[in-house]
Amino acid sequence: MGWQSRTRSLQVFDTELSADSVEWCPLNQWSHILACGTYQLQKDQEETTVESTTPSRTGRLYLFKFQSQGSFTPPLTEIQQIDTPAILDLKWCHIPVCERPMLGMATARGEIQLHSLVDAQQSSCLEHVSSTELGPDRLALSLDWSTGRGESSDARVVSSDSTGSLSVLSLGEARLNVVSQWKAHDFEAWISAFSYWDTQLLYSGGDDCKLKGWDLRMGPSTPTFTSKRHSMGVCSIHSNPHREHVLATGSYDENVLLWDGRNMRQPLSETAVGGGVWRLKWHPTQEHLLLAACMHNDYHILHCKQAMDEGNEGPCPILASYILHNSLAYGADWSWLPLSSPPPSSPQEPAPACVEFTEPGGHLRIQYESPTASFDTSLEDDSGRYIPDHSPPPEKSTQPCPAPLPGLGDNSASMSCLLATCSFYDHMLHVWRWDWSPEEAETGSGTAETEPSPSS
Repeated sequence: MGWQSRTRSLQVFDTELSADSVEWCPLNQWSHILACGTYQLQKDQEETTVESTTPSRTGRLYLFKFQSQGSFTPPLTEIQQIDTPAILDLKWCHIPVCERPMLGMATARGEIQLHSLVDAQQSSCLEHVSSTELGPDRLALSLDWSTGRGESSDARVVSSDSTGSLSVLSLGEARLNVVSQWKAHDFEAWISAFSYWDTQLLYSGGDDCKLKGWDLRMGPSTPTFTSKRHSMGVCSIHSNPHREHVLATGSYDENVLLWDGRNMRQPLSETAVGGGVWRLKWHPTQEHLLLAACMHNDYHILHCKQAMDEGNEGPCPILASYILHNSLAYGADWSWLPLSSPPPSSPQEPAPACVEFTEPGGHLRIQYESPTASFDTSLEDDSGRYIPDHSPPPEKSTQPCPAPLPGLGDNSASMSCLLATCSFYDHMLHVWRWDWSPEEAETGSGTAETEPSPSS
């Protein structure tokens, strides 16, 4: 008996502007709702002098609903567009606010915006509630809600920004108020996150290559720890909502580290994923599954059971990879919507298991890539399309899956997951599913297989 792992593209959507963040609503009644944020640096074509004004960064917030209607009907429907400042991060609050879902948004204007999801005549839409400025001359780079376990009645937000500062905001009457702000990193603070098990504890990562911890009860003057275990900028952090003390971090150094928060001197495991790790997301219900958006090397699902249970310092197995994006992998999220139906039928003609590029070059491999980087303007043509470099594309991660693949839990069974990912320069949003099932292995190995959509 072997385990079969398969990813399957369901739909591809052109966001027009560069896409960098996607988030499924975590609340049961609205788990079919998906938000996508975009970021576009507007170049002044008439600029002729050396001195120039600050470039304009614009964005657009998309709202979709997902409804499976058969193999030949696109399941994702756009229901709203909102023009905004450029969006760097999106997060839904895990509990209702005023009995409604609440979406937080970090913008290039240095503010945290709140949008409430309302139902009007059986149609959902977002309404702007408030905007809270973090300070002048900064970009808000990330945000995280304290409600990750879905139990907190004290909803707060932590945000990081381009000045290296962290801000903690409290939520009162659907408005955020800054209650604490301090300088945390020497350069950009790419990421900030709560410990979902003790929301007085915060984590942050910056372009100074440092991962830091903070205890709000002790004040922000001194971090509880400073780790230099990552060799490049730290840009993703996520606390495991199912397993206390477990923390995942990612960096431009192309490694995913798992930590026990009680001992931050040495990680539990280290996994090379072949691309800068811009986002990490734990599965909504399966404590061992971790989704990684790996910038220059696509999207991967890691199996972290052995590392979490035994503290194995070796790499976590990669159960599946989604390789159908053609640009930088930034946004990624698991859906909370259960999938009980079988996967869509395969197209009549056999489809290739991977995408091959005939044009020379591929993605330009820049270690310090981010949505805010100034050099992103040199990588686009006049139509905003990505211009590849004429050097060989970066090698894909070749880490094999074990055979047979490990079970998802003590009583492993078939499961299907719905995911959304987005890529930057080609401004594409993909909705796809991952199917994991026990069946007789024909080749004796449990390699993951990726299939394109029958109608993208």
